[in-house]
Amino acid sequence: MAPPCRLFVIPARDVPVAAVIRRGPSRWYQVIRWDTRRDELTDGAWFKGRIYEERCDVSPDGELFVYFCHGGATRPGYKDSWTAVSRLPWLSALALWPAGTTYGGGGRFVDRRKLVLRNGTGDRPHPDHLPHGLDLVDGKAGRHGSRQVVDGADWSGYDCNRRLIFAQAGKLYRRSNGRDREIIDLNDRVPDPVAAPDWATRPIGGRERSRR
Repeated sequence: MAPPCRLFVIPARDVPVAAVIRRGPSRWYQVIRWDTRRDELTDGAWFKGRIYEERCDVSPDGELFVYFCHGGATRPGYKDSWTAVSRLPWLSALALWPAGTTYGGGGRFVDRRKLVLRNGTGDRPHPDHLPHGLDLVDGKAGRHGSRQVVDGADWSGYDCNRRLIFAQAGKLYRRSNGRDREIIDLNDRVPDPVAAPDWATRPIGGRERSRR
């Protein structure tokens, strides 16, 4: 039997939305949008490489996703690792900073469109992916991690309404009144990369909720 996939969750600060970063098999990742109020999940991008979950973040309004990753083959002018901002749950880079190293990278949102990069505001963006619509500021880009409030969980923490959620053995759960309810089992998925929809490729600053 194959080992369970690994799940890492990053809740948005102000809305009932979370990014679920699913790892498995091997070097494949999938990004999933979790509506934690309705417990609806929306599949997003698949990526073969390495996404550094702790260095990723979701904007407070749940619309944007900043991530740091290391991939395989690169195109001219790009490098094999980079920080980028995309629309959750996709990875189409609306802003991108080539790295070429796995040191540093990633960032944290301090407001809807205000972003702290771990490498600082001096980090140079790719000329084809300039950070239009983002306000880059200096500050500390702390890492995400499990709150470790559920024994044996791979990740545990709280959504924006302080409801306890956690991931264990490839499944998402919610705990209420001392009882655990399984939300979804994500173990049986296989890589199925598809192109991002048009709304996920529009520049930051346009109508950002039109996918609804």
